[in-house]
Amino acid sequence: MTKDHLAGIYRDYIACLNRQDWPALGQFVHDDVAHNARPLGLSGYRAMLERDFRELPDLHFDIELLISDPPNIAARLKFDCSPVGTFLGLAVNGKRVSFCENVFYEFREDRIWQVWSVVDKAAIEAQLKVP
Repeated sequence: MTKDHLAGIYRDYIACLNRQDWPALGQFVHDDVAHNARPLGLSGYRAMLERDFRELPDLHFDIELLISDPPNIAARLKFDCSPVGTFLGLAVNGKRVSFCENVFYEFREDRIWQVWSVVDKAAIEAQLKVP
């Protein structure tokens, strides 16, 4: 697998998420996927993403930085959205916030097998502080 081929698969995966094309998710995500060392399987991973879109109805994944080193991808994803209610334990309640996620993926059989993700919660907290 070349760097460009893997990067293309990843970009197609992000497009799938932004379309919320859940039936196509299995083309990009391995049946035995794990997220932050928690085995979720494809159905659990899909449920996690569907929950994210319920909590962030205007969620859109923007790739800010992408590094491809097969079988791994490193990405910095940028978000600008309005979470409803509580998000990451913070009372956002519809306020628009911008934040990034740093995420690493390991691919197996051209599909995401492992995901390690850290969301910049401090950036959200800073935006919620009242001056």
